[in-house]
Amino acid sequence: MHARTSTRPLCRNCDGFPVVAITTGDRHNDGSRVLLRVVCLACQGTGHTRRSAATVRAGR
Repeated sequence: MHARTSTRPLCRNCDGFPVVAITTGDRHNDGSRVLLRVVCLACQGTGHTRRSAATVRAGR
């Protein structure tokens, strides 16, 4: 378990891992793998979400 450095909640979609590398199966001329880097669309690569007004309790 790692220490949380931010009080903002983690992104539900990526669980705090906003950027991943996916191998295509191909290789470069030097033998290294061809990777695609994909960023979480929900949090835009930050790993955190903003608290929305809808999650704040209001009323009785």
